[in-house]
Amino acid sequence: MSPAGKLRVLVVDDEAPARRKILRLLKQEPDIQVVAEADGAEAAIAAIEKYKPDLVFLDVQMPGTDGFGVVQAIPSKDMPRFVFVTAHDHYALKAFEVRAFDYLLKPFNEERFRAALTRAREEHAQSRDGFSSQLQELLAQLQKERSFSERILVQENERAHFVAAREISWVEADGNYLKLHCGPKSYTLRATLDSMKDVLDPKMFVRINRSSLVRLDAIREMLPWFHGEYKVVLQDSTELRWSRRYVKLRPELLKRV
Repeated sequence: MSPAGKLRVLVVDDEAPARRKILRLLKQEPDIQVVAEADGAEAAIAAIEKYKPDLVFLDVQMPGTDGFGVVQAIPSKDMPRFVFVTAHDHYALKAFEVRAFDYLLKPFNEERFRAALTRAREEHAQSRDGFSSQLQELLAQLQKERSFSERILVQENERAHFVAAREISWVEADGNYLKLHCGPKSYTLRATLDSMKDVLDPKMFVRINRSSLVRLDAIREMLPWFHGEYKVVLQDSTELRWSRRYVKLRPELLKRV
């Protein structure tokens, strides 16, 4: 809590109207201090590091890295409480209920919001270490329950067929199209990198910049680059840049054993 005894709150949602609704409801609470708002994962991580909030209202579905990616990027010692906000993620809802995490299902009403806030107040005084362990269990459960595509449908001339995910070395974004690089062959399909990231297993693939998604097994070596970035060299000698923004979103991949 802040010196004045107020609960320090961060609001994270990529949709401005959704943020405004939560901010409006929080404004009515005399014991709440809104320290910041964020419109995406990168901004959320930076705000948590800077402001050390007690509580975060965190949108689950955001472009690029989702709300769970934000949680994974925060060190245990800095972990705030979270109230997850979601529109339709049934896997997440089931996991929240099993692990007793509070959530707001969009569209939520004022009564449901106040119930979640009341519970957050009550739980704030409890052990933060215990909460951090619960979060890790939640993420592990979500990872186990979510299913990811093992093959992608592509069009080649007049023929459609499937490409196994394990055959994809990397995915390159080009406007509203993607190019799947599969060894000597490549396939173009109409899709976004965000949508492709959501269907490929994050244990196998990592997004390394705004336009590249790479299969981890296809990486031959990584060379430290400027300002916390890396040069990624694939097995076929393709060189790509892993930007600092995306390094921060998958810190577990760079931990030394």
